[in-house]
Amino acid sequence: MKPTVFVPAHITGFFEVVRADDPLRTGSRGAGVVLDRGVETSIKVRRSEEKTVVRVNGKREHGESVSLRSLEILREITGFREGVSIHHRVDVPIGCGFGASAACALGSVLAVVRELELPVTVNTAGSVAHRAEVELGTGLGDLIAEMTGGIVIRTREGPPGYGRTDRITDRGLYVLTETLGELDTASVIGDEAKVGEINLMGAGMIRRILREPTPRMFMELSREFATGTSLITPELREPMEALSEGTLGASMAMLGNTVFALSEDPDAGGDDVYGIDFSGARFL
Repeated sequence: MKPTVFVPAHITGFFEVVRADDPLRTGSRGAGVVLDRGVETSIKVRRSEEKTVVRVNGKREHGESVSLRSLEILREITGFREGVSIHHRVDVPIGCGFGASAACALGSVLAVVRELELPVTVNTAGSVAHRAEVELGTGLGDLIAEMTGGIVIRTREGPPGYGRTDRITDRGLYVLTETLGELDTASVIGDEAKVGEINLMGAGMIRRILREPTPRMFMELSREFATGTSLITPELREPMEALSEGTLGASMAMLGNTVFALSEDPDAGGDDVYGIDFSGARFL
């Protein structure tokens, strides 16, 4: 089955949570980097039944998932009745701070909208996927960044159409990563004490990055955020220090047990090397 949508992965360096009664006004402000690998999504339409089946790297998902919830919302607003099989090929670690859930959600919605020729704009598709992320607690800000590309500053929370972004220019950098395991995003953003700590640390960082919008300042603020909160795990500190050598700095991916760095040299360290994607989500 030929992929129809590519959504790049995204690593957040620092953020601030903003909550509202409306999920489309809920999200995060912060900054992160979009990678040149992510999630390819393809679909197969089954017109004989109104059912959604989701497979991730060939394995069928059971129970609640962000892709399923995204298509439930899409059914509610468009009334489409066709059954669909969603196939995600995920080329980044899952549950480790790469924004894979947002990429799967957005890829699902865009693929169905295109295949069924639904009267839905790209921004509305993003709003559907963002709402699913917020409702399930799987993410707050990855989606709009993945639709933007580059080193993204999220200056206003929310999906495209409400949220706002800016970008930092760079001179051909690489993203180096080392992943030690998973971290449950919902357990963090659903914990009010942790959210309070995050917001205390993240407050004012948007103003600081806008005053000096450089890749190095992005990494400095990301490290300050990681070390100033209780989010960083002890096992990440040693690889973070090692990856800081010979790069523009290293920090923790928010939210995952992953260390990342920006570097001019792709061989400066880490287990995986990525380029930066500047195009954002797109049809193939």
